[in-house]
Amino acid sequence: MGNLDSLASIILQGLIIGVVVSAPMGPVGVLCIQRTLNKGRWYGFVTGLGAAVSDIIYAVLTGFGMSVIVDLIDKNIFYLQLFGSILLLGFGVYTFMSNPARSLRPANKNKDSYIRNFITALLVTLSNPLIIFLFITLFARFSFVKPAMNLTQISIGYAFIAIGALIWWFGLTYFVHRVSSHFNPRGIWVMNRIIGTIVCIVAIAGVVLTLAGSSLY
Repeated sequence: MGNLDSLASIILQGLIIGVVVSAPMGPVGVLCIQRTLNKGRWYGFVTGLGAAVSDIIYAVLTGFGMSVIVDLIDKNIFYLQLFGSILLLGFGVYTFMSNPARSLRPANKNKDSYIRNFITALLVTLSNPLIIFLFITLFARFSFVKPAMNLTQISIGYAFIAIGALIWWFGLTYFVHRVSSHFNPRGIWVMNRIIGTIVCIVAIAGVVLTLAGSSLY
């Protein structure tokens, strides 16, 4: 039963990390929305798929680097979780304050190919190595890297980070496609504020519970 609980925890943590990393409306988020509106839902989803592949590459690199100091992480988990929650709060505030709608460009009806849309999103996301700091924050907050984790558990964790990211991109493109006739720059701005608010609430709950000797996750 303990192994099942541990596996369920890894799966849930992976899903949450995948969604949180993908949700903020950065350059790729705006690009995904643009392509969904201008070219069709699946062009937007392939764009998100490119971002998800890039994210999982950075997640693996982050996990590999953190595994080198996993004992240090395990011994200082309280401070790392507290620090991770504070960083996550700052990330949420930044997301809330930003206005990605300014990055919207005039419509381009040229659909190109799925492969080209995938590659451009992959390269745009790879060009932002600062995503590693977000992964470090989330891995510390969720205690995602543990000494007791075996290769199977680690692989499942990364797989569900990817699945969480894909769930976000699938849901986003579905929503944008459904409301495409009513979607405008203000809609993107409002969405970013909602996402920022949710991240801030989760981060504040993480700080309070960590100080209380408990955990949200």
